[in-house]
Amino acid sequence: MRRTAALIAGGGPAGAATAIMLARAGHAALVIERHRETGDALCGGFLSWRTRDTLDRLGIDRTTLSGHAIARVRVFANGRTGEARLPGEAIGVSRRRLDGMLLARAEAMGGAIERGVAIRSAAPGSVELADGATIACEALFLATGKHDCRGLARPRPQGDPALGLRRRIAPAPQLSRLVGDAIELHLFRGGYAGLLLQEDGSANLCMAVRKSRLAEAGGDPERLMVMLAAESPALAERLAHAGGTAAFDAIGSVPYGWRARDTEPGIFRLGDQAAVIPSLAGEGVGIALTSGMMAAAHWLREGAANSADFQRILATRTARPVRIAGLVAAAADTRIGRPAGPIAIAVMPGLAALLAYATRIAAAPLTARADGTR
Repeated sequence: MRRTAALIAGGGPAGAATAIMLARAGHAALVIERHRETGDALCGGFLSWRTRDTLDRLGIDRTTLSGHAIARVRVFANGRTGEARLPGEAIGVSRRRLDGMLLARAEAMGGAIERGVAIRSAAPGSVELADGATIACEALFLATGKHDCRGLARPRPQGDPALGLRRRIAPAPQLSRLVGDAIELHLFRGGYAGLLLQEDGSANLCMAVRKSRLAEAGGDPERLMVMLAAESPALAERLAHAGGTAAFDAIGSVPYGWRARDTEPGIFRLGDQAAVIPSLAGEGVGIALTSGMMAAAHWLREGAANSADFQRILATRTARPVRIAGLVAAAADTRIGRPAGPIAIAVMPGLAALLAYATRIAAAPLTARADGTR
């Protein structure tokens, strides 16, 4: 049986941020990542001004990261459009670029990255790999994103849960001119779609869709897009100009709005395994990075035994952004709230900035303090 003090399950933003912070303090953590090659995860690809600052603190060079500059938010619903400036400079970046740079940074600082290693199940103190091997650990940093780990799964949402869909759209000049420097939100009955441009000129279309709405399309995402295009002229125009498109990435029953208020001894839940903010807020990566930095600081100071303290602190820090994002998403999914969204943004452009600030998580500490203060 292999043993390690700190085992990080998942090589996304949360896991990589944890590894970077531990390496900075002289601890070489082991990161296990199920994919052999870094690819694009099911993610909106939006990095806010605050998330960019967090990446600076992790040593990620802005120039190398690049990204497509985003200055505005544009909202569409029921034939109406509202647009407003964001309170800071954001960017659109593929997860392939972001995750690759974060893992490279962690590895350069001494972290051990093992790729193509899948976890079969996990429990406090150990994980069982798909090949039957076991790794014992003092602390397990659970950073598997929206994918649950057997033995430590989040509660499944009831009723009509939201599903996640994502598609990369190849660069297309006319589509680029339409989207420009905006993050677009297309609201429709039973969900919403976010659209932005990325560092290579490609577009990222990420959707949260009720299971019942996808069922209306026979469970076929392609047919759903045809139905949505018929309902939304703006979305239809963008899809008409789309270049080559890849198949949809999908994940079922995403527990949007859930937060882990407690945890098992030695288990540090990070990112979407700790707090699942509705994706229209564009703060999933921000929460992932911050949770990883906080967890590393807490473990360095308090050790694995007090993981529950960390989880309660993180739950408190994510309460406001998750709650407000949930209220906005719920309002956008009503017959009155959906068309009111673009009107409110057009009439009160400051509302967009206010909501953008309210759905950000506070910056994580750089020191090994466990109370979340700077």
